[in-house]
Amino acid sequence: MKMIGLIGGMSWESTALYYRIINEQVKQQLGGLHSARSLMYSVDFHEIEKLQAAGEWQKAGEILAEAALSLEKGGADFIVLCTNTMHKVAQQITDAVSIPLLHIADATAQRIRQAGVKKVGLLATAFTMEQEFYKGRLHQSKIDVLVPDAAGRKVVHDIIYQELCLGVIRDESRAQYRKIIAELVDQGAEAIILGCTEITLLVKAEDASVPLFDTTLIHAEDAVKLALG
Repeated sequence: MKMIGLIGGMSWESTALYYRIINEQVKQQLGGLHSARSLMYSVDFHEIEKLQAAGEWQKAGEILAEAALSLEKGGADFIVLCTNTMHKVAQQITDAVSIPLLHIADATAQRIRQAGVKKVGLLATAFTMEQEFYKGRLHQSKIDVLVPDAAGRKVVHDIIYQELCLGVIRDESRAQYRKIIAELVDQGAEAIILGCTEITLLVKAEDASVPLFDTTLIHAEDAVKLALG
């Protein structure tokens, strides 16, 4: 079994899901008392969030590259960055280490292609919805991406940072997400990407009339495939 190197803490709420899913999957596939061989470097999200808000992505990338290097030195065979948004600095991370990074957008795109879906709605942080570092990877896989309008993007973003990252789950917020999802479906979305690792804490399959692609689950499952492959 390969050693999984996890860069977490963005937020720790979703990183805890990664740890649980990865270990559940290993137990399911290998049976008995098996669990995953893993190392985790968990950052202080307060520091990362301040850099995001200030647009200091280079500095944030340096912090995560250093985390990846620590994991490599610790014996990790590959890196799993437990966040969608910070894949904006994926290149800085891969440049810092000699082990591979399992890219969350590539893993998600592969599942979408396998499902035969051509057009998706994307719910994520404003950074992920508005910039090309993530959508561009999907476009390369011939997947059309719809995002909410400006007001909808603000609602989705604010709920992530002000509630979900703090472990706060509100029915009112779920209703707002359901409305935004329905609007994306009306525009032609055949499926919805839960493109922030915290959104799965709030939105479930019954909240949408189309399939959901849970990036946290997909990324964690692919990490196990790579670890056991």
